[in-house]
Amino acid sequence: MPKAKTVEAYIESKSEWSEGLSLLREVALSTGMEETLKWGAPTYTHGGRNVVSLAGFKDYFGLWFHDCTGLEDPAGVLQQAKGGKSETMRQWRFESTRQVKKRALKDYLKRAMVASEAPRVPRKKVAKEVELPAELEAALGAVQGGRAAFDGLTPGRQRDYAEHIASAKREATKLSRLEKVVPLILAGVGLNDKYRNC
Repeated sequence: MPKAKTVEAYIESKSEWSEGLSLLREVALSTGMEETLKWGAPTYTHGGRNVVSLAGFKDYFGLWFHDCTGLEDPAGVLQQAKGGKSETMRQWRFESTRQVKKRALKDYLKRAMVASEAPRVPRKKVAKEVELPAELEAALGAVQGGRAAFDGLTPGRQRDYAEHIASAKREATKLSRLEKVVPLILAGVGLNDKYRNC
């Protein structure tokens, strides 16, 4: 389906949720935010920063709050976006127009606007420690400099190798994979490097 060219077209394309999306739009506009289309969806900005977007899906419609690092959730209505993978985005989902309480929604939007004015502090990501499968640990220990070569890889490359070995269901598959990956590790090459920049 092609991306909508206007907010109205987006709302019309979500016919099951058009009434609810129109209501969310009305409340968002009442806050004084600027309306635009980004990523094919109605998005509302304040001071040049994205605050919230409207979206309609199969089972619900709702709002995506873009930067929730400073946004409190006293009613407990916000859910983590992207299946919990996003650190800053939150959703407020609705399954019917009756669930939309204008006053509460406007309060959240106003507070999101204030939060968007705060200076952005980049979060330092802490890399999760990679859990090595026993077979990979043994193979690296059996080769001179194997563990040091593995430790010299980036955390993402370490994770790729660990998952590649751990995901093998049969012992024969693990051994075959180990034969192929140990020389790559010793060379300081990532498992998927040949696919990068294709």
